[in-house]
Amino acid sequence: MSDVPASSPLKVWWDRDGALLRLRLSRPKANIVDAAMIGALSAALTEHRDAQMMRGVLIDHEGPHFSFGASVEEHMPDRVAAMLATLHRLVLDLLAYPLPVMVAARGQCLGGGLEVATAGHMLFVHPDTRLGQPEIQLGVFPPAASCLLPEKMPLGAAEDLLLSGRSIDGAEAARLGLAQRASDDPESAALAWFDQGPARHSPAVLRLGTKAARLGLVDRVRDKLGALEEMYLSDLMRTHDANEGLTAFLEKRPATWEGR
Repeated sequence: MSDVPASSPLKVWWDRDGALLRLRLSRPKANIVDAAMIGALSAALTEHRDAQMMRGVLIDHEGPHFSFGASVEEHMPDRVAAMLATLHRLVLDLLAYPLPVMVAARGQCLGGGLEVATAGHMLFVHPDTRLGQPEIQLGVFPPAASCLLPEKMPLGAAEDLLLSGRSIDGAEAARLGLAQRASDDPESAALAWFDQGPARHSPAVLRLGTKAARLGLVDRVRDKLGALEEMYLSDLMRTHDANEGLTAFLEKRPATWEGR
């Protein structure tokens, strides 16, 4: 393990003789994607991105769940602009990372947690993993997922998740292309893919191949994400229903929608 504070929400270490950077979400059971988690992930990815012999990254988690999602408290009007800015920088960093980023997820993988997972290159899940974007149920929409899901799966399936707020299991996610593979041991499946592929390749060529595979994708998502972040702050957060939905969630009561 690297020398990180005991209070850090992330464990960081090298695997495969320095070829694989390991990042483990370490605030079970919820592993909330809050400012501290976003900051730790961003710092680790930035610190090690130029390691000469690195060939990939694996993000997994402690506890039964990958993540319950982003912090609802940080979605409130006085904090939401800063939260979206940092989360979206992390998503774009993952999307444009110069080497393959694998994610292994069990349990719940929801909201901001699924946005982080989807921004990686390869998502490995358990057949029973629950993946979804429940934001619409709280009266908001997920900007990053609105960009990423249509790039990963058929548009109709992406719109289903975004507009219904329902979750799907890992087996369905793999059939739809959202996940690379559903396995009883997602971490082992991710490591096997790495060992049989990137671990055998030139790190220098792998960086170019990774960039080539996502040429155009990063620019499309960056442009759309900027527009949706502005829509979220300027339009959505001015509605009664968005503020009511978030407040109702925190107060543990049903929301009262007024259509305005």
